[in-house]
Amino acid sequence: MRKRLAVLVAAAMSLVLVAFLVPLALLLRSVTADRAVTAATAKAQSLTSLVATSGTASLRPAVDQLNTTAGHPVTVFLPDGTVLGAPTPRTPGVALAAAQGSSLTVEDAGGREILVAVQGLPRGTAVVRAFVDRAELSRGLGAAWLLLAGLGVVLLALGVFVADRLARSIVRPVHELAAVSRRLAEGDLDARARPGGPGEVRSVAAALNLLAARIRDLVRQEREAVADISHRLRTPLTVLRLDAESLTDPAEAERITAHAESLERQVTALIDQARARDSAPGSCDAAAVVRARAEFWSVLAQDQDRAVTVSLDPGPLPVAVGEPELAACLDALLGNVFAHTPEGTAYAIRLTGTAGGARLEVSDEGPGFDEVGRGASGAGSTGLGLDIARQTARASGGQFTVTRGPGARIVLDLGKALGMP
Repeated sequence: MRKRLAVLVAAAMSLVLVAFLVPLALLLRSVTADRAVTAATAKAQSLTSLVATSGTASLRPAVDQLNTTAGHPVTVFLPDGTVLGAPTPRTPGVALAAAQGSSLTVEDAGGREILVAVQGLPRGTAVVRAFVDRAELSRGLGAAWLLLAGLGVVLLALGVFVADRLARSIVRPVHELAAVSRRLAEGDLDARARPGGPGEVRSVAAALNLLAARIRDLVRQEREAVADISHRLRTPLTVLRLDAESLTDPAEAERITAHAESLERQVTALIDQARARDSAPGSCDAAAVVRARAEFWSVLAQDQDRAVTVSLDPGPLPVAVGEPELAACLDALLGNVFAHTPEGTAYAIRLTGTAGGARLEVSDEGPGFDEVGRGASGAGSTGLGLDIARQTARASGGQFTVTRGPGARIVLDLGKALGMP
């Protein structure tokens, strides 16, 4: 936009300058030529009285002296054929002036003839000729034209500069609005636009600030609602743990208590995540987290006769995901495998390091699943875990891929955590 305004102003000013300077240049050329002709005419007319009253002997010194001081060669053609002054042939213009008895100005290939007729002589009409060459007709014109061109360039540059400053005053607030919009899109809900520029841009800035404040209020309300719901789950979890501790079978009580404590940790992590939604993303060692969760689910896999393949690159594998988030993501995917595939169905967990972070792959040999909506649960091998996995991958700056068909294969490309080795 800034360049377009500058180009538009430059084009408009160029047209105005051409319309103004070209006629002025032509006028200067005419004035310069008229000035030279006027000077030559005055020189020629200064001899008319002498030609009319003096003889040849007294006229010759006067003509020679005039040629030494005048800038134009002067020649006197007497009626008897005598030529005084600058030697030059008798031109058709001289003959025409003598025949008509009138003064003339005749254009010539080399310049312009100024012919002044002197009547009343005994033998006829004498003609005083002053010649102005082309160089004299345009003397000083080149410098004047150069000055006009320089003035035009200066005016054009000044106009473009003023247009650029004006465009900058309009474009800069727009760029600031775009920057604030990007910050809001990246999660910085404290970003605000500074009102500036034209009135329309200030109105947009005010509307954007109002929108940002409203978004922040909605996010805060949503965060508090999630935290409140999660906090309410603590009471039934506490009751569940107390009931597990009262079981008579110590092994069964320990197993249920461990599950209840794991669920309580997930609820606590959910509360912390909801309250710190707009803070910087966390980080963890993906190898350690995946290994721990694979061992946790392996106990249930043995009870259901599921073959488990776990392939992990040696850590550490730093990723831009917090430990609770990555654990919850893997638990959701594995929980769907156990919930939506028959007992005895094998599954595999693979974690490999990449240049951009790490790649986590969860696959099973179940019947697969159909396309389901976001946040919906299907009857295939996975359900709600898809949405959780998708959010986890995107939050880390990575990608989420699902392969549907016989079985299911879910791949999470997790971004690398900056600041971790």
